[in-house]
Amino acid sequence: MQDDVWSPPPVLLTVDLVILTLKESRLHVLLVERGEDPFRGMPALPGGFLNHDGEEILDAAHRELSEETALTAGWVHLEQLATYGDSGRDPRGRVVSVAHLAIAPGLPDPVAGTDATDAAWVPAEAVLSGEVKLAFDHRRIATDGIEHARTKLEFSALATAFCREIFTIAELQQVYEAVWGTELDTRNFYRKVQAAKGFIVPVGTSRRTTGGRPARLYRAGPKTVLFPPLIRPAPSAMDENTREKEE
Repeated sequence: MQDDVWSPPPVLLTVDLVILTLKESRLHVLLVERGEDPFRGMPALPGGFLNHDGEEILDAAHRELSEETALTAGWVHLEQLATYGDSGRDPRGRVVSVAHLAIAPGLPDPVAGTDATDAAWVPAEAVLSGEVKLAFDHRRIATDGIEHARTKLEFSALATAFCREIFTIAELQQVYEAVWGTELDTRNFYRKVQAAKGFIVPVGTSRRTTGGRPARLYRAGPKTVLFPPLIRPAPSAMDENTREKEE
């Protein structure tokens, strides 16, 4: 009796993107409206299947960033976030997703492409709270991506990825406040940023602000790890009560 010939299990691989930017000093995540089944018409994270032509996973993430949304920003921070492979996450079969986190400042309004019928920036809180229902397990992926960004702001220079090449400390503070979802004391923030040597460096010019003194300008420094770190404030009791009422 001839032994059965082993064949690899049918597993499909996709990349999904948690794309974050700041709009009007609020953290936003990019969502597309699915134009195909399953979940036709529902919001979802941009993404798609890996091409079967030897395409690398990171290359697929870059391709989807351009293809699915037609974003043409010159520089985007892109890193692998996590892998999601629960057996029931996709009704089409066993589909494993390698999710990526993408961040850039001042990203334009997106234009949907390929299998998406629409694309838009949505406030991150609307996704985190469940106000906006997402297809597949994309709310979990988006939540993980946002929390990853929040944590990395404490220990790395990731906040500068939300800023343009030249920025003020006030603009950097707006990044922390938007991503963390809390107000920060300006003097304390300035002191902590200055204490993290190599985090930002002055560029020798200033920008005049409305009704105030010219603000010094900075760019990202050479250090990618912050020491001492900028620890995220614990949510106050008032913040928790407000969140409970909203939910």
